[in-house]
Amino acid sequence: QVQLVESGGGLVQPGGSLRLSCAASGSIFTIYTMGWYRQVPGKQRELVARKTSGGITTYADSVKGRFTLSRDNAKNTVYLQMNNLKPEDTADYYCHHAEYSGSGWSKFWGQGTQVTVSS
Repeated sequence: QVQLVESGGGLVQPGGSLRLSCAASGSIFTIYTMGWYRQVPGKQRELVARKTSGGITTYADSVKGRFTLSRDNAKNTVYLQMNNLKPEDTADYYCHHAEYSGSGWSKFWGQGTQVTVSS
């Protein structure tokens, strides 16, 4: 079982920056993806950014050039650096970890952290 502990988030003015962190612990296999999704009330949860164990990083079009996902392998932690934040980035952000074992893919979610972009 993988546990995900998130930190970061909060209130920031438009144009500001925030960094989200997500530390994974537990049984972590070598084939995985890890990243962040976000959700606003009434809408589906959407991908923000994710990184695979093979080193491929995917970003939502809406955050390309503003957000950067990085990973510290030694700490099993991913960081989402969010720059030039916009009001439309306001959402609950969820860390996500999926890993592949002999029995298939297992998926885990963090508890969520709120990001509010407002003046």
